[in-house]
Amino acid sequence: VSMSKEKTQEVLNQTVADLSQAAALVHQTHWYMRGSGFLTLHPKMDEFMDGLNEHLDEFAERLITIGGSPVSTLKEFDEKSKIELQPATWDKSMSERLHGVLDTYKYLAKLFQEGMDIAESENDAVTVDLYTVALGDVEKTIWMLEAELG
Repeated sequence: VSMSKEKTQEVLNQTVADLSQAAALVHQTHWYMRGSGFLTLHPKMDEFMDGLNEHLDEFAERLITIGGSPVSTLKEFDEKSKIELQPATWDKSMSERLHGVLDTYKYLAKLFQEGMDIAESENDAVTVDLYTVALGDVEKTIWMLEAELG
């Protein structure tokens, strides 16, 4: 089903890489958490990962549906993603880790808005809808993280 939506395919592939990298960053936060709030934040990171992975699957499948080929290796995710992931250390506070997660979600919000605009310019209403739903989820997560961080 090639519909010549090259820019949409490109932003979808960027999204696949960034969501994969974002899930890895949240997973790292989940593993390296220590301190006050652990009991509520540790399971919350699982919820965040599940949400990111659900969207990842939908974006990758949409990319395939419109004739694209999603990046699918850790190496490709790391090279293509604009989310930077560093080896973890134990010296970061819970607050620092959560700020890193918050920054990641803010980046995703911008990317999803860009994806909506690109898909709209190529008359791909289905992809616009996917980005709209994903943006709503990301904005809710940003609100929750900002509330937690005060």
